[in-house]
Amino acid sequence: MSSASRPSPAEGRTEATAGAGPVRRRNRHGRSGRGPAVLPGDLPAPLPLGRGPHRTRSERFDDLVLDVADALVERWTGELADVEWAVEDVPRVEADAAEVPLTRLLPAQPGEGPDEAGTPPRVVVFRRPLELRARDRDELAALLHTVVVERVAELLRLPPEDVDPAYDPGDEPRD
Repeated sequence: MSSASRPSPAEGRTEATAGAGPVRRRNRHGRSGRGPAVLPGDLPAPLPLGRGPHRTRSERFDDLVLDVADALVERWTGELADVEWAVEDVPRVEADAAEVPLTRLLPAQPGEGPDEAGTPPRVVVFRRPLELRARDRDELAALLHTVVVERVAELLRLPPEDVDPAYDPGDEPRD
Protein backbone atom coordinates (compact mmCIF):
# COMPACT_ATOMS: atom_id res chain seq x y z
CA MET A 1 0.00 0.00 0.00
CA SER A 2 1.39 3.32 -0.95
CA SER A 3 1.57 6.28 1.28
CA ALA A 4 -0.79 8.16 -1.01
CA SER A 5 -3.63 5.73 -0.36
CA ARG A 6 -3.35 5.99 3.42
CA PRO A 7 -5.75 8.36 5.12
CA SER A 8 -4.07 11.35 6.62
CA PRO A 9 -4.06 11.70 10.41
CA ALA A 10 -6.17 14.84 10.12
CA GLU A 11 -9.04 13.08 8.34
CA GLY A 12 -11.99 12.22 10.55
CA ARG A 13 -11.29 15.02 13.00
CA THR A 14 -13.26 18.14 13.60
CA GLU A 15 -11.71 21.52 13.00
CA ALA A 16 -11.25 22.05 16.72
CA THR A 17 -9.13 18.92 17.08
CA ALA A 18 -7.51 18.86 13.66
CA GLY A 19 -4.22 20.39 14.74
CA ALA A 20 -4.00 18.65 18.11
CA GLY A 21 -2.12 15.56 16.93
CA PRO A 22 -3.20 11.93 17.08
CA VAL A 23 -6.14 11.01 19.32
CA ARG A 24 -5.14 8.73 22.16
CA ARG A 25 -7.51 6.22 23.57
CA ARG A 26 -5.16 5.16 26.36
CA ASN A 27 -2.73 7.01 28.55
CA ARG A 28 0.99 6.57 28.12
CA HIS A 29 1.10 3.59 30.51
CA GLY A 30 -1.37 1.62 28.43
CA ARG A 31 -4.30 1.96 30.80
CA SER A 32 -7.62 3.30 29.74
CA GLY A 33 -9.39 6.18 31.41
CA ARG A 34 -11.19 5.61 34.64
CA GLY A 35 -14.90 5.18 34.45
CA PRO A 36 -17.70 5.08 36.98
CA ALA A 37 -16.83 1.52 37.98
CA VAL A 38 -13.52 2.55 39.55
CA LEU A 39 -14.20 6.09 40.69
CA PRO A 40 -14.69 6.38 44.44
CA GLY A 41 -18.22 6.92 45.58
CA ASP A 42 -19.16 8.63 48.78
CA LEU A 43 -16.07 8.61 50.95
CA PRO A 44 -16.46 8.43 54.72
CA ALA A 45 -15.83 11.64 56.59
CA PRO A 46 -12.19 11.90 57.69
CA LEU A 47 -11.49 11.23 61.34
CA PRO A 48 -10.15 14.11 63.41
CA LEU A 49 -6.43 14.06 64.04
CA GLY A 50 -5.47 11.81 66.90
CA ARG A 51 -8.55 9.58 66.58
CA GLY A 52 -9.07 6.22 64.98
CA PRO A 53 -6.78 3.29 64.34
CA HIS A 54 -3.75 5.36 63.36
CA ARG A 55 -2.95 6.73 66.80
CA THR A 56 0.67 7.07 67.81
CA ARG A 57 2.22 5.11 70.62
CA SER A 58 2.44 8.33 72.63
CA GLU A 59 -1.30 9.01 72.18
CA ARG A 60 -2.17 5.46 73.25
CA PHE A 61 0.04 5.87 76.33
CA ASP A 62 -1.70 9.15 77.19
CA ASP A 63 -5.02 7.30 77.02
CA LEU A 64 -3.74 4.70 79.48
CA VAL A 65 -2.63 7.42 81.90
CA LEU A 66 -5.99 9.17 81.62
CA ASP A 67 -7.84 5.91 82.28
CA VAL A 68 -5.90 5.32 85.50
CA ALA A 69 -6.16 8.97 86.55
CA ASP A 70 -9.91 9.12 85.87
CA ALA A 71 -10.53 6.01 87.96
CA LEU A 72 -8.53 7.42 90.87
CA VAL A 73 -10.11 10.89 90.64
CA GLU A 74 -13.56 9.29 90.59
CA ARG A 75 -12.74 7.38 93.78
CA TRP A 76 -10.97 10.31 95.51
CA THR A 77 -12.88 13.26 94.05
CA GLY A 78 -12.27 15.76 96.84
CA GLU A 79 -8.63 14.92 97.46
CA LEU A 80 -7.54 14.71 93.80
CA ALA A 81 -9.70 17.44 92.26
CA ASP A 82 -6.78 19.88 91.90
CA VAL A 83 -4.09 17.39 90.90
CA GLU A 84 -2.52 17.93 87.50
CA TRP A 85 -1.53 14.90 85.44
CA ALA A 86 1.40 15.11 83.03
CA VAL A 87 3.23 12.75 80.70
CA GLU A 88 6.82 13.31 79.62
CA ASP A 89 8.88 11.09 77.37
CA VAL A 90 11.94 10.74 79.59
CA PRO A 91 13.01 12.17 82.94
CA ARG A 92 15.97 14.45 83.36
CA VAL A 93 18.57 12.57 85.35
CA GLU A 94 22.23 13.04 86.12
CA ALA A 95 24.67 11.03 84.02
CA ASP A 96 25.79 9.00 87.03
CA ALA A 97 22.26 8.33 88.37
CA ALA A 98 21.76 4.79 89.67
CA GLU A 99 18.05 4.62 88.80
CA VAL A 100 15.71 6.13 86.25
CA PRO A 101 12.42 7.29 87.80
CA LEU A 102 9.16 6.02 86.31
CA THR A 103 7.03 8.77 87.85
CA ARG A 104 7.55 11.91 89.85
CA LEU A 105 5.35 13.71 92.36
CA LEU A 106 5.68 17.47 92.45
CA PRO A 107 3.98 18.77 95.61
CA ALA A 108 1.76 21.83 95.65
CA GLN A 109 3.57 25.14 95.91
CA PRO A 110 1.89 28.00 97.76
CA GLY A 111 1.62 31.38 96.06
CA GLU A 112 4.16 34.03 96.98
CA GLY A 113 1.70 36.90 97.27
CA PRO A 114 -1.85 37.25 98.55
CA ASP A 115 -3.20 37.34 94.97
CA GLU A 116 -1.25 34.32 93.74
CA ALA A 117 -2.88 30.92 94.07
CA GLY A 118 0.29 28.85 93.75
CA THR A 119 0.62 25.61 91.82
CA PRO A 120 -1.38 22.45 92.48
CA PRO A 121 0.30 19.08 93.01
CA ARG A 122 1.38 17.32 89.83
CA VAL A 123 1.90 13.65 89.03
CA VAL A 124 4.35 13.24 86.15
CA VAL A 125 4.54 9.89 84.35
CA PHE A 126 7.56 9.09 82.17
CA ARG A 127 6.54 7.19 79.05
CA ARG A 128 9.75 5.64 77.69
CA PRO A 129 11.08 4.09 80.93
CA LEU A 130 7.69 2.42 81.48
CA GLU A 131 7.40 1.20 77.90
CA LEU A 132 10.88 -0.31 78.06
CA ARG A 133 9.95 -2.31 81.15
CA ALA A 134 6.73 -3.79 79.73
CA ARG A 135 6.51 -6.63 77.22
CA ASP A 136 3.07 -5.75 75.85
CA ARG A 137 0.18 -3.32 76.23
CA ASP A 138 -1.48 -5.29 79.05
CA GLU A 139 1.71 -5.40 81.07
CA LEU A 140 2.25 -1.70 80.42
CA ALA A 141 -1.28 -0.91 81.68
CA ALA A 142 -0.71 -2.96 84.84
CA LEU A 143 2.69 -1.39 85.50
CA LEU A 144 1.33 2.08 84.86
CA HIS A 145 -1.55 1.46 87.27
CA THR A 146 0.87 0.31 89.97
CA VAL A 147 3.26 3.27 89.74
CA VAL A 148 0.47 5.88 89.51
CA VAL A 149 -1.35 4.41 92.52
CA GLU A 150 1.92 4.50 94.47
CA ARG A 151 2.41 8.21 93.64
CA VAL A 152 -1.16 9.06 94.58
CA ALA A 153 -0.74 7.10 97.82
CA GLU A 154 2.37 9.16 98.53
CA LEU A 155 0.39 12.35 97.85
CA LEU A 156 -2.50 11.29 100.10
CA ARG A 157 -0.18 9.81 102.73
CA LEU A 158 -2.05 6.49 102.65
CA PRO A 159 -1.02 2.92 101.87
CA PRO A 160 -1.47 2.07 98.18
CA GLU A 161 -3.96 -0.69 99.05
CA ASP A 162 -6.25 1.95 100.59
CA VAL A 163 -5.97 4.24 97.58
CA ASP A 164 -7.08 1.55 95.12
CA PRO A 165 -8.25 -1.95 96.07
CA ALA A 166 -7.07 -3.20 92.66
CA TYR A 167 -3.47 -2.25 93.53
CA ASP A 168 -1.16 -5.19 92.98
CA PRO A 169 2.42 -4.76 94.19
CA GLY A 170 3.30 -7.80 92.06
CA ASP A 171 3.35 -5.49 89.03
CA GLU A 172 6.84 -4.34 89.93
CA PRO A 173 9.03 -3.31 87.01
CA ARG A 174 11.33 -6.00 85.74
CA ASP A 175 15.02 -5.26 85.21
